[in-house]
Amino acid sequence: VQLQASGGGLVQAGGSLRLSCAASESILRINTMGWYRQARGNQRELVAGISSSGDTRYADSVKGRFSISRDNAKNTVYLEMNSLKPEDTAVYYCNANKVRFGVGMDYWGQGTLVTVSS
Repeated sequence: VQLQASGGGLVQAGGSLRLSCAASESILRINTMGWYRQARGNQRELVAGISSSGDTRYADSVKGRFSISRDNAKNTVYLEMNSLKPEDTAVYYCNANKVRFGVGMDYWGQGTLVTVSS
């Protein structure tokens, strides 16, 4: 699975951005898709995930501000980010977890930088 992430950029605190992740194959065949982020000096962390059935989960730090969704027809997952804070600054990575031969395998996009200025 190849993933192409886009939509990052520079935004002021309180602003919004929408990230997109386009997959090279039908996302209906992918167990879970999600967004992770890695700030400088920190480990990569889960931001939001969405299953093939549409169940979602969020990191506590983004609940109520971020929303993940999927467009199966476009094989694309979105991350709508509102009320952005400087601490949301990070490289955001799209992730796909696909089960192959009974084993879940992770695929990663190239990352897109989100910078939130105060």
